Amino acid sequence: MKKIFVLTGEPSGDKLASKVISKLMKLNPNIDYLCVGGENLKSIGLKSIYDLKEITYLGFTNVILNILSINKKINMTVKAIIEYNPDILFTVDSPDFTLRVAERVKQINKKIKTVHYVAPQVWIWREGRVKKIKKFIDKILLLFSFEKKYFEKENMDFKFVGHPLLEDKPKIKIDINQILGKNKAIISVFAGSRHSEINILMPILLDFIKKMNQKYSDMIYVFHTTKDFANLVKTFIEKTDLSNCEIISDDKIKSHILQKSIFAVAKSGTISLEISNFKIPSIIIYKMNFINFFIIKRLVNTRFANILNIAADEELIPELLQSKCNSVMIYNTVSNFLENPNKMEDQINKTQKILNELKIKSPSDEASLALNNLL
Repeated sequence: MKKIFVLTGEPSGDKLASKVISKLMKLNPNIDYLCVGGENLKSIGLKSIYDLKEITYLGFTNVILNILSINKKINMTVKAIIEYNPDILFTVDSPDFTLRVAERVKQINKKIKTVHYVAPQVWIWREGRVKKIKKFIDKILLLFSFEKKYFEKENMDFKFVGHPLLEDKPKIKIDINQILGKNKAIISVFAGSRHSEINILMPILLDFIKKMNQKYSDMIYVFHTTKDFANLVKTFIEKTDLSNCEIISDDKIKSHILQKSIFAVAKSGTISLEISNFKIPSIIIYKMNFINFFIIKRLVNTRFANILNIAADEELIPELLQSKCNSVMIYNTVSNFLENPNKMEDQINKTQKILNELKIKSPSDEASLALNNLL
């Protein structure tokens, strides 16, 4: 029986990997799996060698502070992969962790084929990484067509498979009133998928909601999170007197609630694609400590953080980053959208145009086929 080790480094990668592996299971049932994954990979039957939460560090300074723990985890992961001896090591996103593991594995056992999914954002910074990656990654699966030129330049084996979050999803009938217990306009809120992100953004978001409540009495704010972090989000909410906040961690329900939302406030990341794909107007927010921001600011070579803004070369989705990421700015921006329906419609129309250029028919099918062809 063929074997695949699936290596992820954070919840978004776990979610992407699960979509591909679930399709591969149907395509080829004669494959054994082992992984470093979270709730999504576990839900389809994969065993994880340790809890994904143990490696979800944020930012350069946190990595420096935790360097011994991270190196210990890398050594442990490499050892487990070598002992498992898979036909394919399938690494997904989180390049600072997954690619370091892949490089070590390839040095020890060149027979293990290495496939990386979600290319490092070389179009934002450190384009020279492609030369290094080429030495230990056998094939790279690209989410966006505009990434091709960076890997063609180095004659690296790649395949453009598209982004699974842009796949059409089956409509599920769910009575939201039974879940939320209220019949109000929904604003979906995404505070991040890492402990440190949630700690930074939750106080800002809750203060934003307090300001919104002074003007709007018919809103309910639904925090989308993972099962691992639901209690952390709940702890922040319980410290306030807010009664119009709910928490959702079930993926199927989250998707349905997002589709029924009138607006979304989201941490910068891939979730923005899913929000826009559902034609929900939104803004993105992000905040990190000054040292991390200073380092990144000196390295990046794009004007925007959001992938749709980068693709459009225009700020279609407002980016409230660093000093702009405060409750007053968020309130002013969201309120301005809600008071101007034409502005919301304009954002939806423009993002749909960009999304249509990025979509292919079935990304997870394409990615699973690429893996199966290498077995």
